[in-house]
Amino acid sequence: MEAAPPIENIVHAVQTLYHNPDASEKERASNWLDQFQRSVHAWQLSDQLLRMKQNVETCYFAAQTMRTKIQYSFHELPVDSHQSLRDSLINHIEVLSDPNYQVILTQLCLALADLALQMVQWKNSATDLIQRFSGNEAHIPVLMELLTVLPEEIHSRALRLGLNRREEFTQELSTSAPTVLNLMTVCSERYLSDERLLGKVFKCLASWFYLGVVPSNDIAASKLLNLLIQILKKYETPSMLHEAASDCVCSALYAMEDIDDHLVLAEALYRGIMELPEAYAITVAEEDVDKAINYCRIFTELGEAFMEVMVDTPGQGLGDLKILDAVLNCVGNCQYEVAEITFNFWYRLSEILYKRDNKILNDIYRPYIERLIHALGVHCQMDPDHEGIPDESDDFGDFRIRVSELIKDVIFLVGSSTCFAQMFSNLASQQGATWDVTEAALFVMTAVAKNVLPDESQVVPQVIQAIIGLPEDTHIAVKHTSIHMVGELSEWIKEHPEVLEPVLNFLTSGLRHRELASVAATSIQNICSQCQEHMKDHCDGLLQIAQALDAFNLSNEAAVGIIKGTAIVLAILPIDKVEAGLRQLVLVQVNPLSQIIKAGAPAGAPSAVPKHGTQSDPTVWLDRLAAIFRNTNPQITNGQVHPCQTILQEIWPVLSDTFSKYQGDIRVIERTCRCIRFAVRCVGKGSAVLLTPLVTQMVTIYQMHQHSCFLYLGSILVDEYGGEAGCIPGLVDMLQAFIQPTFQLFQEENGVRYHPDTVDDFFRLCTRFLQRCPTAILQSTAVEPIIQCGIAASKLDHRDANASVSKFFHELIRSGQIKWESEDFQTRKALVENLIKQHGAALVHGIIDACVFYLPSYMMPDHAEVLFDLMQVDRQSVCTWLEVALKTLPAEYSDGRINATQKQLTDFHKAVTSAEELKAVTYAVRDFCRLFR
Repeated sequence: MEAAPPIENIVHAVQTLYHNPDASEKERASNWLDQFQRSVHAWQLSDQLLRMKQNVETCYFAAQTMRTKIQYSFHELPVDSHQSLRDSLINHIEVLSDPNYQVILTQLCLALADLALQMVQWKNSATDLIQRFSGNEAHIPVLMELLTVLPEEIHSRALRLGLNRREEFTQELSTSAPTVLNLMTVCSERYLSDERLLGKVFKCLASWFYLGVVPSNDIAASKLLNLLIQILKKYETPSMLHEAASDCVCSALYAMEDIDDHLVLAEALYRGIMELPEAYAITVAEEDVDKAINYCRIFTELGEAFMEVMVDTPGQGLGDLKILDAVLNCVGNCQYEVAEITFNFWYRLSEILYKRDNKILNDIYRPYIERLIHALGVHCQMDPDHEGIPDESDDFGDFRIRVSELIKDVIFLVGSSTCFAQMFSNLASQQGATWDVTEAALFVMTAVAKNVLPDESQVVPQVIQAIIGLPEDTHIAVKHTSIHMVGELSEWIKEHPEVLEPVLNFLTSGLRHRELASVAATSIQNICSQCQEHMKDHCDGLLQIAQALDAFNLSNEAAVGIIKGTAIVLAILPIDKVEAGLRQLVLVQVNPLSQIIKAGAPAGAPSAVPKHGTQSDPTVWLDRLAAIFRNTNPQITNGQVHPCQTILQEIWPVLSDTFSKYQGDIRVIERTCRCIRFAVRCVGKGSAVLLTPLVTQMVTIYQMHQHSCFLYLGSILVDEYGGEAGCIPGLVDMLQAFIQPTFQLFQEENGVRYHPDTVDDFFRLCTRFLQRCPTAILQSTAVEPIIQCGIAASKLDHRDANASVSKFFHELIRSGQIKWESEDFQTRKALVENLIKQHGAALVHGIIDACVFYLPSYMMPDHAEVLFDLMQVDRQSVCTWLEVALKTLPAEYSDGRINATQKQLTDFHKAVTSAEELKAVTYAVRDFCRLFR
């Protein structure tokens, strides 16, 4: 948008966006407004729109535009215009302070806060705003909002302030904190009856707590803290004010990273919060769930803040275990949403106790964990009117999964066998227990069943006998959970083979029940995995089930599970029986796949696209085949042919036809590649006869359809055959054939960003070459463009793709240093050193550029490792390259903002280039990049 549009056009476009019923017109207006917001004219015209104050929609659009411009385009403004922009924003806020314009005010307050953070000439902005707005009573609410967002925006990811500016601004706010605290105290006293304003005061205080700049001794002695507790103790406190007060107390607790540094405040908070359990009891009696959730958050945050003290000095001072009682009372709330709030607390507590491994501590906390498990068991009870099996897809199902995971984490304090026995004992003692109580107890037992000691001989046999003997009219959910538990007991069954026969009969009967078939199949799979030796005698039965899978109502996942279990058991039979059994198992999958391919439309036709998950879907059969090859690992002695080798050769034409027919369908192609991948891994060198036709077909299809799974499959082939001299030329040709279409894809606009899977798989393929046949790729003409591509892709903020790029460079440098005893070592070393000499400077620059401007901090260690690798080869050159790269960074802006001082640049350079350990480079890179964020 070169010329400034008439302001009437902007107003019209906003009205169209909000009020025109025509969707196409709305979209046109939205696109036009988006272009306007990106233009330099948006600054002045947004200011005019706000002055016009025509309607709420137009003002909101203008305020939002002003904020986004300050966030992302602040560099467009000359430094001498910053002050006038500030004065204009303040003026708009004063004029629009009417509550009807609240959404607009929020945007303007955020815009002013973002400006204050970037405008280094504006010192002590918080104090300035207090002086400007506190004199007018009508402006107090907006002043509270401004003082709330100022500390919040310091850590905004939308602003690239850099660590130096963030710390400078935090120090300014720390200086202003006593003034702000005094203002909030005065406001809380003067406007005690104004719940809306009081809520704003508490929200503001919470914001300053989170930043960690409130003087803890001052707030501990202030009337504000006492007021917070008094408001929380009153049941009649309005819900919004109650929530604001709760948020504020939680933020105060959260901000106390080290209790010793804030001891006075910690003691004050502890005393106040421990007055609240009675108020919580009233909210429970009154069934006020929202307030119960608020109290639960407070008790849980108190427990998290004081956790180390409770573990170090349990029952003494701030380690008072009454805190645990308060948290457990919340777990006992009839609403599971309340109990769920405490889960992270229990995770953390169990982690600390596990690491301490102290019997005395475990004995102290065991009763609390027993109470926790009991309360969770009650929460897991289903509605007595529920029909059918447990539903894991709804909110309650998700809650039960989280309960199961939590119990697994804390159970070491009680003991799996003890808990299992106790739950069964409780169940046995309840004569005539309702089905929902029974199912919940079985659910908890299932969570710990896998860890029940194999030598347990008292309770588990009784449990299995009771399950096998369940009456026919037992509720289906009880049967479902019982079947699941049997599968979880597979390790115990392995040590007690006498129960295997009745258990298998029980599970097989479950297969015939529509709603129980899938869970029964999963349990059979678990038993096959654990009890291979004992299951040999049942192999024929397993094959019969596997051949009749579609007669049962199984999910595709459960069907694959049965096939997996059957393959695992088959694999330990004598080789001749393995091949016969596998042939049966494979043909049951291949025949339907072959029929699907032969039937219907020709390759590429629209009607050739299968319906997902049905028996006409090739992926159903491909997944089953993949499971067979993946789990068939027989013991092969010298000279024996792998039992899958002949079978793979026999079914290759069907797999090849699948490639041909569905070459444009990424879903089918991915599953076919996956199947072949496991087949190649299974058979190993025995699949060599298929190498040429497979590679030829992969390369041919890839020219038309750049499915990245072909690159992944190529990396598997390199891994398997890269050590075979006769195969290397063909593999290098495969790489060369892949390169052209891959690079064409990357050269499209945002090609690398839009195809992260291709980046991931391509560099994985190149890495395999460096690992298996390095000299071949190092001597290839392709290696230099691959390196250049890798440098460009190093800034891609996709975890897996970026890790593959870094791994490639790591292996590239390493290939000139390892396996020095090999004949080709000197050749490799010379090739690698030459490549580093040519591309080292660009690589170092690319790493610094990527880490500083593009990548999240968790991706930086991989790039730090590449820097460290380079220094092992040529530290002196890295010193020079790094110095040049650092000079290209924007260390200082024209408005006076400093990203990195000369000392910080020098210190970073020294830290990296003198590092003797990778850890030192990683920390240096991470800390340095914060200066630019």
